[in-house]
Amino acid sequence: MTEQPFDKKSFLASLTERPGVYRMHAEDDTILYVGKARNLKKRVSSYFRNSGLAPKTQALMQQMRTITVTVTHTESEALILENNLIKEFRPRYNILLRDDKSYPYICLSTEQDFPRLGFHRGGRRGKGRYFGPYPSAGAVRETLSLLQKLFPIRQCEDSFYRNRSRPCLQYQIKRCSAPCVGFIDKADYAEDVRNTILFLEGRDDAVIDSLVQRMETAAGHLDYERAATYRDQIARLRSLSEKQYVSSEGGDLDIIACSSASGSSCVQVFTVRGGHHLGNRAYFPKHIAGSEDAEILAAFITQYYLGEGQGGGARRPIPSQILVNHAIDDSDWLQGVLTEQAGHKVSIHARVRGERARWLEMATDNAHHALQQQLSSKSSLTARFEALQDALGLEAVPQRMECFDISHTMGEATVASCVVFDSEGPNKSNYRRYNIEGITPGDDYAAMRQALLRRYSKVKEGEGAMPDVLFIDGGKGQLRQAGEVLQELQIGGITVVGIAKGPERKPGEEDLFLLGHKTPFILPADSKALHLIQQIRDEAHRFAITGHRQRRAKARQRSVLEDIKGLGPKRRQRLLKQFGGLQGVNRAGKEDLARVEGISLALAERIYDVLHGDSH
Repeated sequence: MTEQPFDKKSFLASLTERPGVYRMHAEDDTILYVGKARNLKKRVSSYFRNSGLAPKTQALMQQMRTITVTVTHTESEALILENNLIKEFRPRYNILLRDDKSYPYICLSTEQDFPRLGFHRGGRRGKGRYFGPYPSAGAVRETLSLLQKLFPIRQCEDSFYRNRSRPCLQYQIKRCSAPCVGFIDKADYAEDVRNTILFLEGRDDAVIDSLVQRMETAAGHLDYERAATYRDQIARLRSLSEKQYVSSEGGDLDIIACSSASGSSCVQVFTVRGGHHLGNRAYFPKHIAGSEDAEILAAFITQYYLGEGQGGGARRPIPSQILVNHAIDDSDWLQGVLTEQAGHKVSIHARVRGERARWLEMATDNAHHALQQQLSSKSSLTARFEALQDALGLEAVPQRMECFDISHTMGEATVASCVVFDSEGPNKSNYRRYNIEGITPGDDYAAMRQALLRRYSKVKEGEGAMPDVLFIDGGKGQLRQAGEVLQELQIGGITVVGIAKGPERKPGEEDLFLLGHKTPFILPADSKALHLIQQIRDEAHRFAITGHRQRRAKARQRSVLEDIKGLGPKRRQRLLKQFGGLQGVNRAGKEDLARVEGISLALAERIYDVLHGDSH
């Protein structure tokens, strides 16, 4: 049976001039491309002209066998339907935004007497105030950490808060005012909450005015210690305002810049809310080589703002202004749809001046830099990172991963290791070892808890960076310790994975436990994501064993005789020579020891007691 060629003449003759969406299918009916059109007849006809088609369009038309169309009532409906079909079918010739996960917010639970400030992702259905969205979980963690220093609002989970009988570590390091045990009254706490809201709304001047008034009141009552605390808060706020304020106009806007090279593209998004720069993030959309930057920006903006949140949650909030570094075709069409979806006027600008031009230039530079980094590291490591992103359902390719392991011999000389991987691979300058003390020998759970507490307490204090993914070499027990430590330190937004050896303890059969999930999952033995996990786990194991062996060797080289008061190097040497080594000294009685030159009876008794466990 011969294949019937596509009858373009009759198809185009009967095609409507109304708005709609068209789909190009391959021979096996796979959708190759989805497009939108204000005028279906005019737009689809343009694919069949004799010359002037871009190389990627020519390749598309060579594979196309049939075209189907959906007529819509309005142009806006066409654009939204196009976005939904692209998301559903992910056609090869469309530009695809890899990231369609939900986006993070800061949530303030205002319904409580002592509200909680915390990390939130997904739909905003719960009671409280939501601030954001932020470009990444890291940006949320950074802001939460800053807020703890400015206004010590609690960030612990409600279950943790309700069961406290004494202050936790956050109070001790001055990151919380301990409302759980009544160390602050409702009025003072409410004032901190009010200032937090003003700060997150970008109203820094109002916060500073409030703190100045409180400082003067405290000084008037001769409470100079509290006045000094307010003074320090004001200084930190002023410094922060100088660094983060975008312009005197304030407002909400997103700055989106695209850079392309070598068949790849990077879209950099800078997020500004209330005049504050909340952070930026790089995206690497998938597309066919030859796509223009303006085309990539148009596709990116559509999917970025009109796509559903994770689990069908609310769409990403749309700011009133979007700055782009390339003029977009049919930008008025896109502006109209975004305005309709946002419920307020949305404008897209490519030509801007002054402060906005400088920020657009910065976004373009960042897009170019991120793309160059991506291209320079396009190797097996990059493929493994992307595979891990897919395997764990991460919002983006992880930029920093850490893995902990414990090593000891029958409980002796326990050492914990922490290794760090970033986009360049092992980051050995950030590796850390922890000598574990004060636990029951062989208690791996306690050892893991101590190492994690020591590591992330320092990070909370500003020493180092938080990882995107935390691997724990161990099963559910070790993973539980990690979850408890992160809760105690009020650290959120980190994906935590436990790596347990399978029943046969063979590589490729590891059980992977995600924190918060009861059942493990197993990746195929040929999975690139599993290979990366194994590499990180093996590096943590190697680093832990090396440290353990060094510590054990050092302990075993040190003689117990060195800790006995009054027994100096010369006397130790005489003892060892007289009895042929430490074992001979250990077998000797008190009188035998006292016969050695320089060893009195009192010293002999002390040596005997130490060797036989009667004294320390």
